[in-house]
Amino acid sequence: MSAPPAGRARVVARTLRTDRWWLPPLATFLALTAFVVYGVVRVFLNQWYWVPEHHYLAPFFSPCLSAACVPGSSHWGQPFPDLGPWIPPPTFVLPFVLGFRLTCYYYRKAYYRSFWASPPACAVPEPRRRYTGETRFPLLLQNSHRYFFYAALPVAAVLTYDAVIAFRGADGGFGIGLGTVLLVVNAALLWAYTLSCHSCRHLVGGRINHFSRHPVRYWLWTKATWLNGRHAQLAWASLISVALVDLYVLLVASGAFPDPRLIN
Repeated sequence: MSAPPAGRARVVARTLRTDRWWLPPLATFLALTAFVVYGVVRVFLNQWYWVPEHHYLAPFFSPCLSAACVPGSSHWGQPFPDLGPWIPPPTFVLPFVLGFRLTCYYYRKAYYRSFWASPPACAVPEPRRRYTGETRFPLLLQNSHRYFFYAALPVAAVLTYDAVIAFRGADGGFGIGLGTVLLVVNAALLWAYTLSCHSCRHLVGGRINHFSRHPVRYWLWTKATWLNGRHAQLAWASLISVALVDLYVLLVASGAFPDPRLIN
């Protein structure tokens, strides 16, 4: 590498950016940390996740596949035994859901910058001298994202089913409550986030040399591409939705307040 030209200014500052570049990674750090803390507390709280009179099941506990699940909350059977308080029901499903988000291209950027400062922002160097990218363990596992995508599809379908059975009135017939609306919105956002995934875009439109010969796949690819352009926003919207809807079901199930009914 040649020496810098004579007379060139020597820059000793870490970065020449004068804006508050540290605000986005800080906000991301705080938001993701809050979600993780809520999720851990919620999972090991292991109660108040099922409202039998309205068929509301909290997203963190869906599907509930353990023998430890409260009566009525297991819509898909109980193939797993009750393994005690240290292995609550969500343990059997959440690893696949979290794996999908952790390996997501957007979330990689988000937590690489906010937790590891790798790098913390554009035009701001990271504090490490060496950079190996995702070529070593454990980051090598990021390449499994497409497989977590396949696992996320049935989970989104199950949450859609949860939203459908929430259309239940007080007398057992048709009804709509605030919880019903929230579950529907949550399912829609989860589908939008899942289908905006880069793996989905490749699945419907990859390995095609001539789109003109595959009009259906081309149409699907254009829709997936439109969603993919909003992947970051959908990632945050669906994450916030899951937490808020789960909290809502917790409050209703615990008796903090009744579910407001729109149609009974």
